[in-house]
Amino acid sequence: MTAHRAAPTLKDLGWTPRLEEAFKPFALRGLLPARVIAEHRMACDLVCDRGEFTAEVSGNFRKAAGSKADFPAVGDWAAIAFNPAARRQTIHGLLARRTRLSRKDPGGEDEQVIAANIDTVFIVIGLDGDYNLKRIGRYLAAACSGGAEAVVILNKADLAGDAALKAKEIDTLGFGARTLALDSINLKGYEALAAHIGPARTIVFSGSSGAGKSTIINNLLGRTAQLTSAVRAADSKGRHTTTGRRMFVLPGSGALLIDTPGMRGLELWAGEKTVDGAFEDIRALAAQCRFGNCSHANEPACAVREAMAAGKLDKTHFDNYLKIRAEAAALKARMEIAERLKNKTGGKRGHKTLKDILGKRDGKRKT
Repeated sequence: MTAHRAAPTLKDLGWTPRLEEAFKPFALRGLLPARVIAEHRMACDLVCDRGEFTAEVSGNFRKAAGSKADFPAVGDWAAIAFNPAARRQTIHGLLARRTRLSRKDPGGEDEQVIAANIDTVFIVIGLDGDYNLKRIGRYLAAACSGGAEAVVILNKADLAGDAALKAKEIDTLGFGARTLALDSINLKGYEALAAHIGPARTIVFSGSSGAGKSTIINNLLGRTAQLTSAVRAADSKGRHTTTGRRMFVLPGSGALLIDTPGMRGLELWAGEKTVDGAFEDIRALAAQCRFGNCSHANEPACAVREAMAAGKLDKTHFDNYLKIRAEAAALKARMEIAERLKNKTGGKRGHKTLKDILGKRDGKRKT
């Protein structure tokens, strides 16, 4: 039996009548609901009404999975066949995700689900040199495209006095995200987090290495749950202090907190239409252009360019939209090539051929 400590109830973890209704087809098969609270390489930890256990997916689940994104992620609601004598429990299915935070898998072309069924994504940015407006825009686009609320935390406010100016710059990105300034050393600004933290509300802390996510989490938990490490003074980059995604229950508030490993990069996982949805103001303006396929470059009667000329649309915001949309279009093109090669040659050989093709194509562009 793999239970190893007292676990919160399903209700504590966000179980609702809506989820219970959606789970009925699994319940008829004698399966139990459980929430994934941690990820490992070939398994995960989860909580059901019998306690906390380690689990792995069934053979049929693995065969039916079309990509990495189909496998359990922290925050998922899983259907398990419970066996008290088993070394590991077995996952037979997942409920549809309400929201997600995803990126392109750094090791390939698949979607990597960082966290599922989340309410708020806190994007932690350090004011000691970690601040990068374009990167913040990508994080905001990733959060908004996945359906979650996004809040930017300007951490280490004790090291810089321009947090208010940075907040105004972030406003120009146009996502409507709230910005909070925190001094994690002197515990200032933490009261502002209260509006986003409540019982069974799932929150995620994300951001670059060294931004101070683990310190914030330790302060909220009131204990050293994550090992923290110093940041290199030269470039404000920290060593990854979180080795895997894990969910914690915050004492007092009962909120569910998911910590994520520091990311050296975040390549957006979203289609062009999803990006357009994240930039609702630009999509609304584009609908007013004379031409339905307007590129907003030099076509006549372009409502987007007219809005920029009139000062109603910030150029930085528009440039950020173009960059993220181009990133999504490039990802789509690579995915289409990979799918064609997979159908032709299959497996590893197709992946290698994809790299060769992209390398040759990039080489042609450089010459």
